[in-house]
Amino acid sequence: MKLPTVGPADIRRALLLREEIALLDLRYEAAFATGHPLFAANMAADRIEVEAEVRLPRKNVPIVLYDDGEELVEAGAERLAALGYTDVSALGGGLKAWRAAGYEAFEDVNSYSKAFGELVESRRHTPSLTADEVARLIADKANIAILDVRRFDEYATMNIPGSVSVPGAELVLRAGQAAPDPDTTIIVNCAGRTRSIIGTQSLINAGVPNRVHALRNGTIGWTLARHTLDHGSDRRGAIGPVEGGLAKARDVAYRAGVRHVGANEMSALATQTARTLYRFDVRDAEEYAAGHLPGFRHYPGGQLVQETDMAAPVRGARILLTDDKNIRADMTASWLAQMGWEVYVLEGGYDGALEVGPPHVLPKPNPAHRYRRPYEGTDVAEAAMQAYLEWEYGLVEQLRRDGTHGFYVI
Repeated sequence: MKLPTVGPADIRRALLLREEIALLDLRYEAAFATGHPLFAANMAADRIEVEAEVRLPRKNVPIVLYDDGEELVEAGAERLAALGYTDVSALGGGLKAWRAAGYEAFEDVNSYSKAFGELVESRRHTPSLTADEVARLIADKANIAILDVRRFDEYATMNIPGSVSVPGAELVLRAGQAAPDPDTTIIVNCAGRTRSIIGTQSLINAGVPNRVHALRNGTIGWTLARHTLDHGSDRRGAIGPVEGGLAKARDVAYRAGVRHVGANEMSALATQTARTLYRFDVRDAEEYAAGHLPGFRHYPGGQLVQETDMAAPVRGARILLTDDKNIRADMTASWLAQMGWEVYVLEGGYDGALEVGPPHVLPKPNPAHRYRRPYEGTDVAEAAMQAYLEWEYGLVEQLRRDGTHGFYVI
């Protein structure tokens, strides 16, 4: 199969001009994590039949494939062609050519979401407390509420003692119940840095009356400081928006350039077949299963901001979010817009016919091919955790060198 080729400069041009492009790395995730272009998305060649039609909804989207000398591209292109994709090319020279052109290669996974989080902290000076400072507050029985913004399963595996699970996009919706006293200091944590930075800044952006701090370096920082984590906790934050939460979330989205649309505009977006449209329901899985709008894929808002490359590998695509309470959609959309996406929030729609059923979940890859995140599980070597933090600290400078991101921070 003779594939057309494009060069590294062509990829860079498409990214800078916000043209749609799906730059797919066909290696296994563990190899992908050793280095890739900023906006590359990992889709292992033997996962194409499983993932492509969910992650690449438009069959004529421009797709560029590459590897690092493993000879995966031709077979990957054949698999995509068999699924009906019509605009597939190869990065001439693969990853080696990208590096040879002097362009940046980013390590780890979800790299541009993590780099964006570091940029937010750098620009907004997002307040944080060290593990020792938080441990002292706990010991002193201070007036604090520790909100864990990871997925609930991550929280249940290991968490800061006394913390409550409030996944990222739920913060503005639930913080009023979790910390009803404005004198309560809210401490936001994740496993590492990104989600706690975004969560803390979400509450600040929404104008909560409480003092809000991130737990610096999350459960990694807690572990490195020799503090003990709890396991098996099941505390979940109840719904109780911050005062004026709906209006505040909408104002944050407005400031970020998010547009609200109705059913007519949604139909117009869906019929524009020359553009990719991702449609995500950002509520929790139970709400989605009980009733959701047809055509919307479930992706919790906090994870969508953290894993944007996994959810939406077509850079330059449009994203439409829905949420029956709007707060989660607006807060999620505000971050995606700052990450350079053209993003919309759908108004209403829940008074009509809804589909019922659990989210469609892609089968997990072979664990042997997966990159082991230094912030997950309870048996990670301290050296790996420290190295991961050092890598995150350098992301803002690497973004500057790369120059393709198009991020801004409100």
